[in-house]
Amino acid sequence: MKFTSSCARLAALPLALAAAFPSFAQAQLTPVIVTATRVAQPITDVVADVTLIDRATIERSGAGGLADLLVRTPGIAMTRNGGPGATTSLYVRGAESRFTAVFVDGVRVDSQSTGGASWNAMPLSQIDRIEIVRGPAAAIYGSDAIGGVIQIFTRKGEAGFSPSIEMGAGSHGTYKLALGLSGGTDSVDYALGLAREISTGFNSQPTVNSDLDGYQSNSVSGRLGFKLNAAHRIEATFLSNDLDAQYDGFTKGFDDHSLSRLQAVGLNWTARWSEAYSTRVSIGQGDDHYETKPSVYVTDTSVTSYLWHNEYRSGAHVFSADLERREDKLKNASTTPVVSNRSQDALALGYGLRQGAHTLQLNARHDQDSEFGAVTTGSAAYAYAVTQAWRVTAAMGTAFRAPTLFQRFSQYGVATLTPETARNREVGVKYEAHGDKFGAVVYRNTVSDLITYVAGPGTCANGSGTYAGCYGNTALAQYEGITLTASKRMGGVSFSGSLDLQNPHDATTGKQLARRAKQLATIAADTRISNWNVGAELQATGERFDNAANTKRLAGYSLLNLHVSTSLNREWSLLGRVDNLLDQKYETAQGYATSGQTFYVGLKWSPV
Repeated sequence: MKFTSSCARLAALPLALAAAFPSFAQAQLTPVIVTATRVAQPITDVVADVTLIDRATIERSGAGGLADLLVRTPGIAMTRNGGPGATTSLYVRGAESRFTAVFVDGVRVDSQSTGGASWNAMPLSQIDRIEIVRGPAAAIYGSDAIGGVIQIFTRKGEAGFSPSIEMGAGSHGTYKLALGLSGGTDSVDYALGLAREISTGFNSQPTVNSDLDGYQSNSVSGRLGFKLNAAHRIEATFLSNDLDAQYDGFTKGFDDHSLSRLQAVGLNWTARWSEAYSTRVSIGQGDDHYETKPSVYVTDTSVTSYLWHNEYRSGAHVFSADLERREDKLKNASTTPVVSNRSQDALALGYGLRQGAHTLQLNARHDQDSEFGAVTTGSAAYAYAVTQAWRVTAAMGTAFRAPTLFQRFSQYGVATLTPETARNREVGVKYEAHGDKFGAVVYRNTVSDLITYVAGPGTCANGSGTYAGCYGNTALAQYEGITLTASKRMGGVSFSGSLDLQNPHDATTGKQLARRAKQLATIAADTRISNWNVGAELQATGERFDNAANTKRLAGYSLLNLHVSTSLNREWSLLGRVDNLLDQKYETAQGYATSGQTFYVGLKWSPV
């Protein structure tokens, strides 16, 4: 089914062009964003195209996984090979999944095998807040941030003592149990979370095997902070998730399993040396383990980062300077074992100005890669407040992504691959008054030396034989489009939505990039009926192609989702959700089934 005309009409409604979630417009305090520039600033001062998702929004959504939540925000699309535990890719503004830099409490996570974060291994139950930055940010974060940055924050303890228990059940034999414990004093704060989720799943590839493809997920997160004095704080963070997901391999009758382990460990020291000068020293390590059984395949990625962040404030001016080191290690056991590593040392400088109607952000970064040598990136962003309600923005920036170690040193690799580079331009307009919001961003991001898998037969530079294909710097990609967002409250109903009209394509062939639609839309309405919060949302995705040649068409689809929640008393709350109410049949990847209509009911105990 194509992107239906009824969905297009709904998406065109001015009241339904939205900023992700209506709760944002209702916030009483101005949220603070740290991901856009690595400097804490009110979201109203941020020039970049950003979205903040808080804990209340996460809980109210009832989303089954992190990717299911993120795909409801502007400019983000998803493909998945089956259910929530299956391999998942996210596309920010149509850019490859590996072009989004991902952090957990400031710790970078990545796979040097597949490239990009393992989204299916991210436990939503442990997440407190998510910050999304759309557009290149390599001048701040270095390699990977071509399409955007997504930073995930785990829960932080506050004064007092706050235990919680969440339990729920849903379709396909899904059960969840999460335990939380947090608290603090004037000098110490702590938070601990434990969660287990199981599902019998559904048959993700009916033509391959007739078995159900379920999953088991066990996660833990922790945060411990010490306030040494008024100016110094030390904090340790930890997140770990073990995922055992069934999938259908190439041989019928096999019960195939993929085993994933994601860990992020961080240690931070923040210090305020004066009213003007502060620093942050961070050490973090992100580990990504992937293994399949009974067919044997194992790959391990370790990303270790060291950061010394310096910040100086003088009136309307903010200066920053970062010294950063990143170390990547890959151990891959496939047909030909691969063990490799590399490092990047960087100096990043930033300047921000907020004065009157003017907001300016300048960043420059110089990376010294142990394999490729020097790479310099920069960005400039400016906003002008035409009136108190209207603001216009403009930004430009360059970015890069170094080839993964697997792309260079595996049996399918080519050691002479060069980094993928990007150049982005965008302009926008924002309106906010009396709780109403509207935004429009027009962008064009051109990526040169795009790395693709080139079909063979042929002999790869690192191979000892002939393979089906090899990696190569073969393409020029262009990601361009417009994102419209808005939210408005009418009577007792909050309306919201977003519309993305994009054209992610190969600039050489003109073909649409695989599995990416030209139209994405979300429309939502939330209200309160008696003691119940009631909401509905419509997600619409246009047609896509499953391959680069654009010969395998994936039909467009629309999903109608409903959710309700209520407080039973001061300690207990109830949540219910129905996804894909009309039981729409669709695919995000050809040959892989989706879950159809599903429901979930959750109960939470959290004494005040």
